[in-house]
Amino acid sequence: MKPPVEVSVFLLSLLGPGVLFAMNQIPAFQEPLPILGMGMFVLGSVLLLLILTVRHKTKVDPLFYVFAEFTFGGMVGLTNALEQDGFISGFMDFYLRMGEPHLATSYAVMMSYWEVVHLILLLTVIHRMFSGKPYRSLGLLWAGSSIANQIVLIPGVVIGKYGSNIRPAFWRNAPFFLVSFWAASRLFRRPREMPVVTADKVAAEQKKGLLSRPADLLLSLLLLGAVAFFVFRGFVVLDCPLDACFTYIYQYEPYLKDPVGFSRIMMLVYFFYAVPLVIVLLYGLNTPGCSWMLDWTVFFAGAMAQTQWCHIGASLHSRTPFTYRAPADKRWPVIALNVLLAAVPALLALRCRANPAFLMKPVPKGQSNDDKKKN
Repeated sequence: MKPPVEVSVFLLSLLGPGVLFAMNQIPAFQEPLPILGMGMFVLGSVLLLLILTVRHKTKVDPLFYVFAEFTFGGMVGLTNALEQDGFISGFMDFYLRMGEPHLATSYAVMMSYWEVVHLILLLTVIHRMFSGKPYRSLGLLWAGSSIANQIVLIPGVVIGKYGSNIRPAFWRNAPFFLVSFWAASRLFRRPREMPVVTADKVAAEQKKGLLSRPADLLLSLLLLGAVAFFVFRGFVVLDCPLDACFTYIYQYEPYLKDPVGFSRIMMLVYFFYAVPLVIVLLYGLNTPGCSWMLDWTVFFAGAMAQTQWCHIGASLHSRTPFTYRAPADKRWPVIALNVLLAAVPALLALRCRANPAFLMKPVPKGQSNDDKKKN
């Protein structure tokens, strides 16, 4: 009896730490170009094993291979986190020297721990894929997190203090970045998993103003606050001369001036990308019939959860120089504010899933009865 596909994928992902350990023992594979070449060879070999694993399946979604390859990469990332924090040893020494030295930073360690979330999401998606269950929303949650990961990591390395020491292995991140976008585009193009809601309920919900929807009113206010905070921190990392910006970066979040560069890139991503997206989500929350909110809120929740986890963790981690860590007397207010930034998109996504009637397409006249369903 063959094991479930997700079990086979998980077992394949365990090869990642083994390959790292073997390369760490062989001097020939501890030079920059051989590291890149071996990495690409291993990924190609994993792809071949995946094809053999599902060869008996009549039809396989191409996204399966993407999710499975990322599962393999996620196990490698988790190995890095465990080694950097001293739980294991003998796996990553050579790779940090000749491959990606930035992986020893506090931000990269927290990013690597987040791979546990990616592993759970990906294995769940693969299970649902081969069980004939919907997985589009979980896939979008992963896509938001994965894209946010890469969109901060790659520019952060290039412009930060590791930009002058980029090795060939670093560029393996580029295909993962592009494949994440490709996977997200395929997921967005697929039919939306719309719940069945009676036409009467849709019509009734869409007649309500914002004041009659207290949960939406609160979420709107929180999203406006998030926009203001995104803009403020964008000004901070752009060296705005205002006293408030100077006070904030030195007394509340000195991690924003860490020369590693990841925090600065993250704040700029929020400033230029999250702000417009939140404004669009505010529009959707206050305009009937914006069914696309069911997708974009999930995608945004994944992105914010990943980036805020890394930002909060890195500002407290022992690998961050003491002068850039969150000050002890301001630590809890700063942590609470950053946790709230991750929680609000998640609450918005849950709200859209739990009560989607307001977001459904408007009901034509004459169809508001219990026998007409809105799909």
